[in-house]
Amino acid sequence: MKFKVFSELQYEVRMPTTFIFNIQVSPTSSQTILEESLITDPVIPREEFTAAAGEARFIKVQVNDPANFKITYQATVDLHYNIFEQRQLLDTVPVIKLDAETIPYLFPSRYCQSDKLQKLATKEFGNIENAYAKVAAINEWIFNNVEYLGGVTDSSTSAHDTLTERVGVCRDFAHLGITLCRALSIPARYFTGYAYNLNPPDFHACFEAYIGGEWIFFDPTKLVPANGLVKIAVGRDAADAAVASIFGNARCMSMNIKCESIDPEFKPYYIKNSEYQKGLSYQ
Repeated sequence: MKFKVFSELQYEVRMPTTFIFNIQVSPTSSQTILEESLITDPVIPREEFTAAAGEARFIKVQVNDPANFKITYQATVDLHYNIFEQRQLLDTVPVIKLDAETIPYLFPSRYCQSDKLQKLATKEFGNIENAYAKVAAINEWIFNNVEYLGGVTDSSTSAHDTLTERVGVCRDFAHLGITLCRALSIPARYFTGYAYNLNPPDFHACFEAYIGGEWIFFDPTKLVPANGLVKIAVGRDAADAAVASIFGNARCMSMNIKCESIDPEFKPYYIKNSEYQKGLSYQ
């Protein structure tokens, strides 16, 4: 399936400011970048570097003078994904057998204080038979118990805050899902990307859980089709995968985000409660 993604971010820069952007598509085995471009206005030197895992691609730029600064990125991507039957995901990977790359996704992190939610996680989901069913139940619980509402949370909101207030946006839903998984010793990580048909258009956050040796996708907001996401990055939480980090004094003036299918065969697949017998992986 082919998608075209686009992002344009505009800032008012008031003093020398360094930006680190994470808006480029991640080149993985599940998605091939057919073409892409990145432009800054004004044109200034930029440096690209990758995360330790080698997937997330960061852009570092320095704006030295007060200015209106704009960065524009677009790409055409060929996307692939794998579908697993639930019976393929029944085997929980014991912690002792997790590899070094997966173990960090078990630990509490800045926005995902899993050590504080172990009692709730055990009470609500501890008796469910297998890891995949546990995570599917967590996904449904968040969808049914947390209201999706913009403007009521901010960059400091944690999973514990979301659980208390029972309100948030996709970032908060993802953090809560990750936290409850980790509280049950299931590795989980934050996933950010471009999402087909998201309204209002924006970057989208969801999460992946490590089940049966595979990273399986979950989205407690249920706002986008499971087969309509183009990955930007993964991380322990939003601190690892922020689309823009600002060091200085700059104010975001506007964001324009698009993700469009250019494949006539594309059929959006929205996961319903009864369809959790299958898991989808973007690995």
